[in-house]
Order: sequence, then structure tokens, then C-alpha cells
Amino acid sequence: MQLRYSFRVYPTAGQRAALARAFGCARVVYNDALRAREDARAAGLPFPRVGDLSKALITGAKRTPQRAWLGEVSAVVLQQSLRDLEAAYRNFFDGLKGKRTRVGAPRFKSRKDTRQAVRFTANARWRITPGGKLSLPKIGDLAVKWSRTLPSDPSTVTVVKDSAGRYFASFIIETDPAADLTRMPDTDHAVGIDLGLAHFAILSDGTKIDSPRFLRRAEKKLKRAQQALARKAKGSKNRDKARIKVARAHARVADARREFHHQLSTKIIRDNQAVAVEDLAVKALARTRMAKSVHDAGWSAFVAVLEYKAARYGRTFVKIGRFEPTSRVCSQCGVKDGPKPLSVREWTCCGCGTLLDRDVNAAVNVAKAAGLAVSACGAQVRRAPVPAPREEAGTHPKRPTQPVWEQAGIPGA
Repeated sequence: MQLRYSFRVYPTAGQRAALARAFGCARVVYNDALRAREDARAAGLPFPRVGDLSKALITGAKRTPQRAWLGEVSAVVLQQSLRDLEAAYRNFFDGLKGKRTRVGAPRFKSRKDTRQAVRFTANARWRITPGGKLSLPKIGDLAVKWSRTLPSDPSTVTVVKDSAGRYFASFIIETDPAADLTRMPDTDHAVGIDLGLAHFAILSDGTKIDSPRFLRRAEKKLKRAQQALARKAKGSKNRDKARIKVARAHARVADARREFHHQLSTKIIRDNQAVAVEDLAVKALARTRMAKSVHDAGWSAFVAVLEYKAARYGRTFVKIGRFEPTSRVCSQCGVKDGPKPLSVREWTCCGCGTLLDRDVNAAVNVAKAAGLAVSACGAQVRRAPVPAPREEAGTHPKRPTQPVWEQAGIPGA
């Protein structure tokens, strides 16, 4: 299995300028290749091959006065830009054929895009120095903040500049499946998960994890930052500074949400051999009055993290259909009752007379629909404190000393 490890990098002023040149050259080659292919399509000709585009738009272009500056960056970066365009076209056509989810046709890149990236393969002869720096051709040795050790030698590295002006080095690692399986021994527990808004996740054993609502809790500061941005004159340097402040505020919210997803998903995967979730219609909910809360929860991202971790550690992961009546069926006797408004959080089964918690009952039914043998634990459920928010000051918030699952009220470690 291939995994991506990202680390923060801190380039110097000169290295930032070199990276800006690499971003710009890669963008120009990408746009030139896209124009060549669009012109061929308009003329009814076959698409030019990657090798022909490379000779014309890289090797030949470097000899012209208009594109001589392409020689200032690594040729591998430019070659990867052509391969990225090839992959974009392949994904587009595969979507039209029904082989994958539909995506739009490749579009031209703008120099005003807030996110920039370049990729270095092994051919670029990049390396990690003995001092722990990332050495890139024609850029230099970048200082890296290593938050963990790479499990094996990476095959490629992508340097990314995000909308907040931060730089990251993203490594592609090939992991050993046997080593991953030994990290989490087998267990005899199974769990069903019902995702919600008042509680982020309700487990079939009766555990409820409150929704952290990172975006809602940061709205006041985001509002002030966005108001300050709106007052700045367009095209001014002050507007650029205000835009970066807004982007950094949003980045802190996204980072906190991502960390919560990873810590909670790791805890669930470690404790359970099988995990079942419901295939939620997130796109449909995003068009309702609950859209902001749905996006703030990040259900799709959490389910995606659960799925890949289950595959990595040999766990069973099951998605059940979104039309399963999990909230209307009694988990004890199986009697299907009528629909109930969201305000009804507890109800009594008309068949067996059991008092059911709406969310826990749904989580148990999710597990049963997936073929997992679980039952509600009947213990008293208490509301637990949500994870502490990250520090708002600065761009490098400290990690909480208490794990998120303990703050969210999940027993055990």
C-alpha cells in the first residue's frame, strides 16, 4: 500500500524564489501542453504524445529566447507536469466511460492560484541529507520539521505551497503489509457507527462522541479577519496580507479537524476487528440549511480515513446503503415503526416495549445491516467534553497533552 507523509518545510528567501520559479515553469509547460492538445482536438487530429510534447515544449523551447528560462529549473519538474496533464485526461475519459467517478476536463492553471506544487521523482536525484534536510536540485537544502520517522525510503516528493503561504514536503511511501498487521493485533470486537451533528459519532456500544464544531467555534475570529480583508483595496499589498491571515485561520480549523479524524479513527480501528458505517448522502445534505454543520463535521473525510486504515491494518470495513431504515427499526425485536422527526431522541418500541435511544439504536442497526454481531450496552450515556481547540495565535499550534479520544469520552487508550 502506498501512503503519503507530509512534513512542514521552511525555505529561506532565496529558496522561496527558486520554488516560485519552479512553480511558474511547471505551470507554463502544463498550459502549453493543454493548448497543444486542445488545438489538435479542434482540428480533428489525434492528441500529441507525451514524448512529442516533451521534445517541443521542453527541450526545444529551452533553445528559444521566449522560453530560455525553463532551463533554470529541474527538467524532472517539467516532465512531471506533462505526466500530470496526461493523468488528468485519463481520469476525465475514464469518468466518461463509467470506470471511475466523473471529473471535469483539464483546465488551464492560473498564476493567481493560491495552491502551487511541483513533484520530484528519483530521476531528479533528490535526497535527505545526514543533517535531516531535504536537498532538491536547483533549489537547495530545505529545513524540514520531522514529526515522525519515515518507515521506508520514499519514491517521490512533492513540494506544496498552500493558500496560507505554508510549504510542505509530501513523500510517497510503499509500506510493508506484514509490518502494518503486527502493529495492531486482532481483536474480537465489532462496532457500528452512526454519524450525526449533535454528536459526531455514536458507537453501537453506547459511546457518544460530541461534535467538536471547529469551524463554529472559530467563526468570530474568521468573521473579523474576513471583514478586514473586505476593507483592503484590491491589488494592494495589505490585501494580500489580509488574505493570508484569512487562509491561515481556515487552515488552523482544517488542521484541527483532520487531527481529530485521525486520532478517533485510529482508536476505533485499534479496538475493533470490524467497522460498519452508513453511506451518507453528503452532497444532498450540503444543499440544506445544515450545510455548514455538515461541512464542519467532515463526515466524508472521516469515513475515508477509516476505510484506508481498515485496509492497512487488516480490519473489515463495511458500508451499508443510505436507504436502510436504521432509525426506524427496533434493534431488539426488528419491528419497523413509522418515521419520527429529528426532535424525537428516544422512543418506545411498539413491539417489545423497549426504550430506545435513537442514535444508539441506529448504530446497532448499522452494524447488523453489515452482518456484524453487536448489541447496545445499555450503560448510562453521559455527555463528554469536546476536544480543546487549538491555539489561535501563531501558525504552529501545540498538540493537546490529553489524547482526543480521552477528551471525547471514549474509554481506554
